[in-house]
This record gives sequence, structure tokens and C-alpha cells, in this order.
Amino acid sequence: MRLSKMRLSKVLGAAFAAASLLIVGGAGALTPATTPVATPPATTAAHTLDATDVNAFLDGYMPYALKAGDIPGAVVVVVKDGQVVTERGYGYADVAKRTPVDPQKTLFRPGSISKLFMWTAVMQLQEQGKLDLDADINKYLDFKIPPRDGKPITMRNLMTHTPGFEEWGKRLFVANAGRMGTLHDYVIHVPARIYAPGKTIAYSNYGAALAGYIVQRVSGEPFAQYIDHHILTPLNMHHSTFVQPLPANLAPDMAKGYGAASAGPRPFEFVNGAPAGSLSATGDDMSHFMIAHLQNGQYDGVQILKPETAKYMHQTAFTPVPPLNGMALGFYREDRNGHAVVAHAGDTQLFHSELHLLIDDNVGIFISINGGKGIAAELGNGVRPVLYRAFMDRYFPAPVTPEPPTASTAKHDAALIAGRYVASGRSATNFLSIGSLLGQTTVTAAPDGTIKVSSYKDTAGGVRSWREIGPMLWRNVNGTDRMAATVENGRVTSMRQENDPTVEMLIPVPASIDGRWMMPLLYVSLLILLTCVATWPISAIGRAAYGKNFTLSGRPAMLYRLVRVSAIVALCLVAGWMMLLGHDFGSFDTPLDKWLRLMQLIGVLTILGAVVGLWNLATVWGDASRGWWAKLSSLLIAVALLSAVWFIFALHLITLSLDY
Repeated sequence: MRLSKMRLSKVLGAAFAAASLLIVGGAGALTPATTPVATPPATTAAHTLDATDVNAFLDGYMPYALKAGDIPGAVVVVVKDGQVVTERGYGYADVAKRTPVDPQKTLFRPGSISKLFMWTAVMQLQEQGKLDLDADINKYLDFKIPPRDGKPITMRNLMTHTPGFEEWGKRLFVANAGRMGTLHDYVIHVPARIYAPGKTIAYSNYGAALAGYIVQRVSGEPFAQYIDHHILTPLNMHHSTFVQPLPANLAPDMAKGYGAASAGPRPFEFVNGAPAGSLSATGDDMSHFMIAHLQNGQYDGVQILKPETAKYMHQTAFTPVPPLNGMALGFYREDRNGHAVVAHAGDTQLFHSELHLLIDDNVGIFISINGGKGIAAELGNGVRPVLYRAFMDRYFPAPVTPEPPTASTAKHDAALIAGRYVASGRSATNFLSIGSLLGQTTVTAAPDGTIKVSSYKDTAGGVRSWREIGPMLWRNVNGTDRMAATVENGRVTSMRQENDPTVEMLIPVPASIDGRWMMPLLYVSLLILLTCVATWPISAIGRAAYGKNFTLSGRPAMLYRLVRVSAIVALCLVAGWMMLLGHDFGSFDTPLDKWLRLMQLIGVLTILGAVVGLWNLATVWGDASRGWWAKLSSLLIAVALLSAVWFIFALHLITLSLDY
């Protein structure tokens, strides 16, 4: 739902592309464009935050953003001092019927912003004494999650995304209501723990769903019913629900979701891990939720949280890479221009949303779009973050400060941080670890001491340059965003960009999957195997053309043929994974189990093929009559087949479990 799905989909798409190399309204929103979403003009003095100015600001930006991102529709809501400043609908809820977006009527799917409702429920139960944020969560479960490194998981860990789970995708989205199980059915499949709890931030949809299951068990109410009774109804959010499929009274008002406005609608999305992202809500209803949190748990005379609880929830609870922004309890801190901001974003496959609360200024902004491609869904420089940054610069501009000097340690630290990194939110025990190989971030050091980080792009899509302004603290050149790293025993252990919407950090890539040697090995091995297979029939045709006989017989002849069949099997392994990873990430569900088992069977055959390759190598090199070409060929083929085996084990392409 937020990021997990987005990042995996992007990385696996990159996997497919890489393997293939080897073998911003209204009616105008329907035309796709390749032009990047432009940042609205910067301002040096704060504008008045009122309906007139905000409407002019939004109307000057959103129609263009919809057109540029091939986005069908959007809703934007701004609140201030307990009142709605504006609610604006743009484009269409249904393109074919030309149904306009109505902020008070049209339902959007805010994705992982749903988690804020669930975390609010957690804090309700905490202030009632029914939940202890620092207790072992096994106290509240009907199954056991063992400790890691001697430490149990706590609710505080879940709320700060530090339980240590690897990233999973299976069962999060399902194709239809018939494929949905109970919340217990979802959480009983526990992902592997790859970090000690409380140490590493790694976004976890599973962890959020698990927290929702605890809410259900502790309260004694089904999760959706609890949220309705204790949050939605008290806040007069009568056009919102966690129920799937939608209730009959709400279903007609649901905006259709689109991959792109020009591509047609897709079916309603079913989120199996419901607490992590199954909310459907109108923009107007979301204004009630924002106001409640901005007013310390109170909306229209109703208190859903005690003031001290709400304030505690908004404070920084975990800082993964000081001195940058960290995580609050459920919210992430996105302080900007000297103003305290708590936020969350949300992505389903089709809807993309963001919510920001300026907690000291009593201002909130929410945006949701029902589709689009490229820049529409981009987490760092797409429609949503560009709107937020422009909103802040217009109404809450940063004070003018002197440009900080470059640190004297710039060149030394640039050399120290240079290298390859992977996202902390990753899969490490199943085939999705392919993403950790193909989605690595490269940090390069320039002679002047600046650095570039391949995954940190500017609004035009270019790689940013960063200048060190303090010990292991950088600021992007010609900008104000910061990046920092942590160092232990003379080595960088983590790094992070401030306001990074991925709610994670980058860590040094494990040597076993370092792309600096793994990718060349992959390319060379595939070239050898392709050459081996291609020359087999070519040699046969050549012998026939010149009347030559096949000179091998017996075991050498058998091994000659078997090793080429093994090369074909290994290439089938690559092609099969290409096809599998080419699927839409949302289709990664139980129906793929049979195909995964087939790929694992091909993997086993590839391992057997490597044994054949070694046998052939020993046979050829033990025969004095075989020439240098035969010996070199047998060596290269054996190395290529052994490399395939390394990839199988390093990327966990064969596992007993089909969970991922």
C-alpha cells in the first residue's frame, strides 16, 4: 500500500527490462504527455491562506498536473483553524460518463493513509489502558512471533515501522472479494525478520495489518466495525468506510481507478491486509479527520483522543538517521521551512494520495488522485510532493538564511560514503530479493567533494548533486533538502534523504548481491549460455554441409549433448523469471503459486545441469585428445552454469515456502 507495493512494482519492472536486454483539468485531462510536472512559481513572501488565494493557486496548477500525468481526476482539501478553507474537485470520477469529482460525494481510496485511522485506534486503546505500546505484542496475539536478537516486537515498533520484518507482497491485494480471507488469515503468515526490532526503519504493510488485528482482538470488535464506531461516526465521516466490497449506499459514488486516464478503468481494488490500506473516503470526510488531529483529538465538540494523547502521537518517536526528520507514532515527520509537519502518503495500484498536517499552524492539506502514470505516482517529484512543496513555499516560506559553507571534511566523507546501497524495506528470503539486486542505489564522489545518489532525483528527473555542510550531513546543490548518513567503526551503516517519502533508509548492499560484480557475472554467463545453445545447431548444420561426422561417442557424446540441454534449461530459467516478473505486481497472489513451483523445478534442473557441466569439464580435461577449444568451452560453460546456481541461492529462487 504505501511504497511497498510501489517500489516493488517499479523494481520488478526494472528487472524485466534489464533481463530483456539480454535475451497535470477537466476535459483536458485525457491526453497523456511526456512533459514533467512543473513546480509552481516560488514565492519569497507568504501569501494569505484563504479560499480566494488557495483556489487560485490550485486552479493554476492542478489542471496542468492532471494533463501532464494522464490523471483522470483529483480531490484537494485544505483546512485551517478547525474550518475547511477549500475543497476542490478536478477531472472525472468516471471518464466514460464524464462524472466530475465532487469533494463531498466522490469516494477515493487513500491507501496507506488508512493506517492513520488504525494508529488512532491504537492510541484510543492505549489511553484506555488496554494496550501498552512497549509490551511484547505476543501478549495480544493468538499466535506467537519469536524474538530476534533477544528482543520482542512492541506496538511502538509497529508504529514506527521498526519491527524488522522483510517486505512482503503476497495476499496484500487480491483479485476479488471471493479471494479475501479474514484478517487472521492474512496476519498468520508472518514474514521473516531481517532486522532487530527498534533499530532499522523499513516500511511494513504486514506490521500495520498486525497492529489492526491487535486492535480487533483487544477491542472485541471486527476491525472495520471498530473504526466505524469509534472514529468515523464520531467524526461525522458518513461517506467513508473500511468495508470491502463497498456498502450499497456508497458504491455508486466510488471514483473509478485508472492506470491512466487514457487507458480505461480497472476493477475495485481489494486490500486483504485491510488495516494497512482499505479505506474509501470523500475529500470532505478527510477534512474532518485532519481537523480532529490538528485540534488534538477534537472535532465539532467530540473528542476521539485526549489532547495529551494526540500531542504525544505527533511527537518524534524514532529518528533513523539524525539529525533528519524521523517517525512519529504512525505519522512520519515532514517538517519543512521551519514548520512542524506530520504526514502520511498512500498508494494503491490505482489511487495516489498524501496528507500533511502543520500541527503548530493548525493547517492541513489532503490530495488524492484516481490514476495516472509516471509522474502521477512518483513519490519524490510527482504531482503530490510538488504540490506540497509549492504549498509550503507559498504560504509558509522558509526564512532567508546564509548559505552554509562546504565542510572541510567534504572530500574525505564523499569517498567514505561512495558505494552501493539497497533500501532497508526489502525482501531477503524469497524471490523478490531480485529487486535488491536490480534496484541498488549508487553513490558516487566527485573530485570537488560533492556526491551524487542515483535514486535521489530532481523535478526534471536528473540526479541531484549534494554538498557536505556538516559531518556526514549534505544539502542538495541549489536547493534546501538535506541528506545524512550514520557511521560506525569507520563505515557508513545507513543514509537517508530528509522528507524521503519512502519511510525507509538506504543500507550498504550485502556483498553476496552487490551489483558491481553480480550484474557483469549475469551478463557474461548469459552470453556464454546463449553462445553454447546457438552454436549447437550451427555446428550440426556445418558438419552436414561439409560431410563431416560427429567425432564424439559414448560418454563424451552424451555429456556434450546434456551440457547443451542444461544451458537451454538455464536460459529457460531466466526467461521464465522474466515472464513472471513482467506481471502486474497486483497479480502476485496465490494463483501464481503453480508457476512459482514450476520455476523452482526449473531451478532444480539448472542445479543438476551445473553438475553435468562439472562432469563434462572433468571428462574433457581428462582426455588428452580433446583440443584447446573444447577444453576452454567446457570450462566457460561450467562456470556459467555454476553462476546460475549462485543466482538461484543468492536470490532465493528455490524455497520451501511460497510466501513472498
